[in-house]
Formats: sequence, C-alpha cells, structure tokens
Amino acid sequence: PHPPDTPCCAKIILQEQNMSISDLPPYTKLSLETQERFLKLPQKGMYQAEYVWIGGKGELRCKTKTLTSPPKSVAELPIWNFDGSSTEQAPGSDSEVLLKPCAMYNDPFRPYGDNYLVLCSCYKPDPDGPQGLGSAIPTNTREACEAIMDKVKAKEPWFGIEQEYTLFEPDMKTPYGWPKGGFPDRPQGPYYCSVGTENAYGRAVCEAHYKCCMFAGINISGINGEVMPGQWEYQVGPCTGIESPDQLIMSRYLLIRVCEQFGIVVSFDPKPIPGDWNGAGCHTNVSTNDMRAPGGYDVIVKAMERLGAPGKQDEHIKAYDISGGEDNKRRLTGAHETAPITQFSWGVANRGCSVRIPRMTEKEKCGYFEDRRPASNMDPYVVTGKIMETCVLPDC
Repeated sequence: PHPPDTPCCAKIILQEQNMSISDLPPYTKLSLETQERFLKLPQKGMYQAEYVWIGGKGELRCKTKTLTSPPKSVAELPIWNFDGSSTEQAPGSDSEVLLKPCAMYNDPFRPYGDNYLVLCSCYKPDPDGPQGLGSAIPTNTREACEAIMDKVKAKEPWFGIEQEYTLFEPDMKTPYGWPKGGFPDRPQGPYYCSVGTENAYGRAVCEAHYKCCMFAGINISGINGEVMPGQWEYQVGPCTGIESPDQLIMSRYLLIRVCEQFGIVVSFDPKPIPGDWNGAGCHTNVSTNDMRAPGGYDVIVKAMERLGAPGKQDEHIKAYDISGGEDNKRRLTGAHETAPITQFSWGVANRGCSVRIPRMTEKEKCGYFEDRRPASNMDPYVVTGKIMETCVLPDC
C-alpha cells in the first residue's frame, strides 16, 4: 500500500517544474484539482483494475473493473469483455469481444491504493474454448508474436525500443510550442537534447511520463529531447521476448494519459510536419545470447545478410508501420537520418543506414544492432516478431 500522503504523478511534476494548477488550461485544471480530493478516499477493501487493449485502428482503449481482492499474478485476473462493434473489432450482430489479461502493472493515476493497469489481448468468445476463449481477432497481433518468441526463447532475445513522439496543442494541428499557423524562428539544430525555455517544449510532460513508467514497473531506460522542436523520445528496455512489446504498449498508454492531464495531445505519426523537419521513428535495438557472446559480431553480420536477402526489405517495410508501409514513405526518404525506403543498407555508426551497428559492438566483436526503419506508430508485436522470424528463427 502507498502512504496516504503520496501525491499523484502529475502533481509531483507540477511541483518540480515550479508550476501551480492555476498555470494550466481550464480543462486540465478541473482534471487535476478536483480529482485529487477524491483519489485520497479509502477504497474499503476494493481494488481498481484498468483493462487496456489495442482497438480496431491501432488506438488504445481502456475500461475499469472493481476487484474484491488484490491479484497476486496476472493469472488471477478475470476474463472480461467489451462491445467490439464500437471499436471496429466486431459486427453489431455479434459484438462481444473477450479481454484476456496478459501483463499487470501498478496504476500511477490511482496511487493511493493497490490499483492496477492490465494489458489485454482480444479474442472471440467460444463456450468450448479454454476460459471461454476462441480464436484471436485480427487486431490481436500479440498471439502470433508470442508464438515466435516461444520458439526463439533459448536465444534469449533482448529488445530496447526508442519511442519518438510529438506533442501537439489540443487543435491537433499546432506542435506544442510552435506559433499557430507558423514555424519556429530557428531551423533544426538547437533542440536535440536541449535545455532552456526557448529550446525544450513540453519537458514537464516527458518528466511526468518518466515517473509514471517507473511507478508502473515499466523498464524505462531514459528520455531525451529530439531534433524537431516539440518532439521527444523515451527508451524501453532491455526487455526479454514478449515483455518488450507488452511494456512499450503500456508505456504509450501512460503517455497518452499524462498528456490528457496536461491538456495536450501526443502524436505517433512518423512524419507529423512535412518539409525540412525530422520524422519520428521507433528504432528497435536487438540482440540474442549468441550476439552478446564473444565473437557474436559474426552472428550479427549473418543477421544483416538475412535482412538484406531478396524481397526482405519490402517484407519488413510493410510490417514497420500500421499502414502497411504507407506511413514510412513520408519518413524514409534518405534525408533526416533515414535510409531510402526501397534500399536495405547497414553500417557501423551510420545513422543514414537501414540498420546501424554501434561502434562499440564492432570494437568488442559482440553486442547488438539497431533497426532504424520502424516508424513511431509501429506495432511492436509485429516488428519484434518479424525481426526474430527473419534473423533468429531459421537457427531454431
């Protein structure tokens, strides 16, 4: 149980940024100021579980269930359901979709009791199936990913995923900190890993999200300002196998909820602003026990050969954003630290390649590689599964 005087994450960040609730927009002020009183009320032996799942268009959805006892593991959480016709995941004539709990985290938005965030995958109902579960619905990409991760489990795959995102005003047109209908008075250059009001737009959101991830139990390993003003990045990992995409999805949920409290919008669009501005990626760092072992550089080179095999570039590009490669066409142009979308390339310390090999990996002859092609809106189950399928599964 958390101490009764534990402040909510948003309030902590307001204090750290020397801000008061009155500094925030009215719709945000209501959310924080009024809600804080009620968050402290005792729950009298009841617990809240926020079920989170991926909707029909790749968006995140959630609903809350009351529990009468704290779950000791995710296996103790009940199967639940929702109206799939309202999320474009089922027809109205047969609308029920089942939610299977897959991972459980602490809830930073309800910090005064033992409350939980529950990551779920979606299934059709089947009275004769285990726990009443039928087959996975089409948007459930987790099941296929988990099957691949089970096959490569002996290789102990680690992933570190760099999630870039862009903050927007509530109009969803103006990047946070930009003049409405215009552009910053300086081009890209001073904003990457920057400090100062004139450079870093929205740090309070980034810091609040950082603390929320830590509280929840997400293995967040860092944050930084990105090249385009109003754009930020955080890293999740290293995580093993299916834990990596699970944690990334929940970290996105936390970010969206934090932005909700601050009254701004987060975009995962890979190229939110056209022109001479950096896009947003989800660079995916990958290693196996063979790659991390002495002499593992040869295994990494073999993986590069497999990624560059005929037809593989197109196959991976189609898997690396939620639009079958269409979104990445705007981002992977050969400019702004990207490689052309039609060509596969790899190189040491080269951020203009499809895949970058870190300088230290080459020096030590073991380590990891970074696939720079995945877009910021990519499905991490599809991406991590596809990389394992191409690079590791043939050896299992």
